[in-house]
Amino acid sequence: MVAQLDVSIVNLALPQIAHTYHAGVSTLQWVVDAYTLAFAVLMLSAGNLSDRLGALPVFQAGLLIFGIASAGCGLASSAGGLIGFRVMQGIGAATMIPSSLAILNQAFANEQANRTRAVGLWTAAGSSAMAAGPLIGGLLIHLSNWRFIFFVNVPICLAGLLLSFRLPKHEVPQTQKKFDVVGQLTWMLAVTIFIAAIIEWHTFGFRNPWICGGLACSAIMFILFLKIERGTANPIMPLNLFSSAKFNVLLFLGAVLNGTYYGIVFVLSLYLQNVLHYTSVTAGLAFLPLTLGFVVTNLVSGKVIHLYGIGRSILAGLLGFALGFAGLFAAGPATPYVILFVPFLLMPIGMGLVVPAMITGILGSVDKSLSGTASAILNTVRQTGGAIGVAAFGALAAGGVRMAIVEAIPLIAAIAIGLIIFSFVLTLKHIS
Repeated sequence: MVAQLDVSIVNLALPQIAHTYHAGVSTLQWVVDAYTLAFAVLMLSAGNLSDRLGALPVFQAGLLIFGIASAGCGLASSAGGLIGFRVMQGIGAATMIPSSLAILNQAFANEQANRTRAVGLWTAAGSSAMAAGPLIGGLLIHLSNWRFIFFVNVPICLAGLLLSFRLPKHEVPQTQKKFDVVGQLTWMLAVTIFIAAIIEWHTFGFRNPWICGGLACSAIMFILFLKIERGTANPIMPLNLFSSAKFNVLLFLGAVLNGTYYGIVFVLSLYLQNVLHYTSVTAGLAFLPLTLGFVVTNLVSGKVIHLYGIGRSILAGLLGFALGFAGLFAAGPATPYVILFVPFLLMPIGMGLVVPAMITGILGSVDKSLSGTASAILNTVRQTGGAIGVAAFGALAAGGVRMAIVEAIPLIAAIAIGLIIFSFVLTLKHIS
């Protein structure tokens, strides 16, 4: 819950953070993406450690790191300090997510129906927290100030840490495998440089040597990463997992969902406050349909997947997701909220049905001994997609200027619908 909450809760605080630190849009993008970026680049290592050291101690370490980092974010005296602690939060989140899924997979390894239900509840907690982030953030800002959106995590992490000691420990296979340090560093550089180049693209222009050089360097590092993983005996990303077309399609689906959703929520947060002039509380309440849509769909997703299968559930969810984006074509400089309500409800309903099916499909396609690694790969791809979405869609709304935001939304919706249609075709072809 806390890991997903901090993906979105910060969005409603962006105008206040900008005022406190006299920050521009690129700095605000870093406040959002520092978290998702650290989340993405370290997930592989965390999943690998979860399989080797045991999911429970790794999960507990993640909760502790996240709680400390959250307190640091709330106390940050500069934008640079806030971004630094957001990175630390991302490290904690990267440690928690794959280990928590591994705990679930181990607990219900021989109970497919219960595992599907458990994944649905796990997804409901995370998705509803992510959707409720703007609402909670708006209320906290109204009652106090933006710093409390981070302080709220501390008691939740403490409660989670104490409750985790009641979880059963599972036997960890004895291994002397070396950790793939070179692979992790190469992956980290490839993703970080790529995201940095996209975020700063609209500031410096594509022809700037730092931008085009950064993109070229990122491509080289990614190719090098694949070569390293192919040659090492103990890869952080076992490439044999990608021999399955189903596995690959589900990963692509994860990137598309997170990239389009994270990106549009970032832009809509600016749209509601900078264009429609909603207060932080009103903007938070405007996002309430996202919360309701996620909660309701995630709670029924287990039964839907059991009755209709993974493939049909994903197709139905993608259809709802696409219709939600189509509704955003109506967003203009003075659009009544009643028109925005429908897309705000359809997007989470669609995504809330796809995500549990996608996770169930990933976990069911690998041996349980690799569940931490498989879930780490999925969530790495999802968070990388989310970081790219914020960077790319934020660049389209460059400067946070009123009309730039209005003009960006239909373009973003068109891009998202195109990606969703492509995902729909891939699902039809490869997932039953």
